[in-house]
Amino acid sequence: MTAPTGPFGVLISNLGTPEAPTPAAVRRYLAEFLSDRRVIALSPILWQPILHGFVLRIRPRRSARLYQKIWTEHGSPLLYHSQQQRDALEQELHNRGHSVRVALGMRYGHPSISEALEELGSVESLIVLPLYPQFSDTTTASTFDVLHKTLERDPSMPHISLIAGYANEEGYIHACATRIREHMSECDSQTRLLLSFHGLPAESEKHDPYAQQCRRSAKQIADTLGLAEDQWGLGFQSRFGPKEWLKPYTDDVLRQWAGRGMQNVFVFCPGFAADCLETLEEIAQQSREVFLAARGQAFYYIPALNDHPQHIQALANLVCRHLN
Repeated sequence: MTAPTGPFGVLISNLGTPEAPTPAAVRRYLAEFLSDRRVIALSPILWQPILHGFVLRIRPRRSARLYQKIWTEHGSPLLYHSQQQRDALEQELHNRGHSVRVALGMRYGHPSISEALEELGSVESLIVLPLYPQFSDTTTASTFDVLHKTLERDPSMPHISLIAGYANEEGYIHACATRIREHMSECDSQTRLLLSFHGLPAESEKHDPYAQQCRRSAKQIADTLGLAEDQWGLGFQSRFGPKEWLKPYTDDVLRQWAGRGMQNVFVFCPGFAADCLETLEEIAQQSREVFLAARGQAFYYIPALNDHPQHIQALANLVCRHLN
């Protein structure tokens, strides 16, 4: 069913998820994800034989087992939380007097960006908000790529407002600090806060502002919490392949802290707008095992912002600047 026409539409987007925790579904998802030149910069002539001849024969089965560990009665956590964010954001905008439709489109998988645009119908202006606080070519720019590729076939292309990140927005920083305070009452000599961001190859720093924005966001969150430099740290997770990635690595930081006698660690992932495989399995489960194996005493994962009211208000503030 096509949505009614209107002056404004809002498209929110995240990375995407397999439709099921099965090797076949994961294979379809990874085939699309790992074919993106923003993600894998190798020439397709070189990469596609590796992807289809090796990676997609081995990785889907392993990844499916990981997805099975976090799958819920609602299905994919990322999709569920993203849908909650869409509904909450639309309601918040309505509460502020804006009769605006909000649609969800994933960069990979379903619902796709083209499906979200079809849901919005004909609009005069489109506000696009990828839910990546820190800008990266591999996420935000890739989303804009597919958006323009989809819209260039539309003879009635709307005016487009692109929100290319919000790493230092006050509302976002305070939402992160509030979420942390809800789970971490104090930071004593035996307790540390680790802010973990998704990693990228180290060479990305030459052309991508992502790493710098992560570091700045982390510092602002720590300052808002009133933490001294020795009470918190930053790490990068989710390495893939043989190349060196952004450092320090999250698991290395956890091992070092445990080795120095830090008994309690709280981990929060500011770069993930919604809980997903990388937070619920990699951090809440795998990193917990790393810390405890290194003789740490207690590991606490702090949930992502998801549909936290302050997060939704921060997103609404971004949208309203363009509505106004």
